[in-house]
Amino acid sequence: MKIFLTGAAGFIGSHATRALLDRGHEVLGVDNLNAYYDPALKRARLDRLEGQDGFRFAEQDIADADAIRTMVAEFRPQRIVHLAAQAGVRYSLENPMAYVQSNLVGHVSVLEAARHCDSVEHLVYASSSSVYGERDDAPFGEDDPVNAPVSLYAATKRADELISATYSRLYDIPQTGLRFFTVYGPWGRPDMAYWSFTDAILRGQPIRLFNEGRMERDFTFIDDVIETAMRIVDDTPSAGSHRVYNIGGSDPRPLAEFITALEAACGRKAITELAPMQAGDVTRTAADVTRIKADYGYAPSTRIEDGLSRFVSWYRNYSGL
Repeated sequence: MKIFLTGAAGFIGSHATRALLDRGHEVLGVDNLNAYYDPALKRARLDRLEGQDGFRFAEQDIADADAIRTMVAEFRPQRIVHLAAQAGVRYSLENPMAYVQSNLVGHVSVLEAARHCDSVEHLVYASSSSVYGERDDAPFGEDDPVNAPVSLYAATKRADELISATYSRLYDIPQTGLRFFTVYGPWGRPDMAYWSFTDAILRGQPIRLFNEGRMERDFTFIDDVIETAMRIVDDTPSAGSHRVYNIGGSDPRPLAEFITALEAACGRKAITELAPMQAGDVTRTAADVTRIKADYGYAPSTRIEDGLSRFVSWYRNYSGL
């Protein structure tokens, strides 16, 4: 099967690309390799993919609608896996236009390419747990109200869901949105807490605990995400359908437990500093995975202690610490 994949040099995108290639699919991956974090990491991820049978890469901004439409028309994929986006809740407060350009213009650009290519049978795209906003009740279910985003990043991801649902109805494009919950693991993102905390602990530097550490996250190991995402990509939903699924660890942990597990993985204690809540952040995330378990047999199996141990082992090797 031919698959057009955006965000191929990203964390989840590079893992997804490798899994698709291992299954014998042909992948045309695109990424703009922007400098939101060090492009050297993105190129290192691509280096792991280059030379694999069936893989081609093009450096391309998804917001260039004409270029994306031409690439898709010429490649004629059966699937589009759209994982490219401007990530980061806090950065959206500093540079909102980057999110509008990538997450809104870029998303519609990919949808337009799919609309004009009759070979596309299913479009799978990345959403985010951030669409749920600040909530007291848990876990979060796909049918819960998602009308009060607390960051521009969250607002763009919710807008993507609404736009995709409309495109599915109007143009019969089967689509599936995946609401990822704090995905972590080897080859991850430097802007995520597990990466920055690990780096600080190994260097003997302090880590900042926002909301004075009173946070809870549903951590999801990358292998658990990819295993089920591959089943969804292989599926061919009915014409015009639009579905959204949570993909989370289904085991929310307080920040204190996360730090304890990270200290054990690093073999040293963390130096902590308490800080107030940051604008755009949320206190808790917690995924109800009943729907994706019923439809695709999703069963996350990686405990945070084991997942962090695997990440720290990779990070020591990658960073030389």
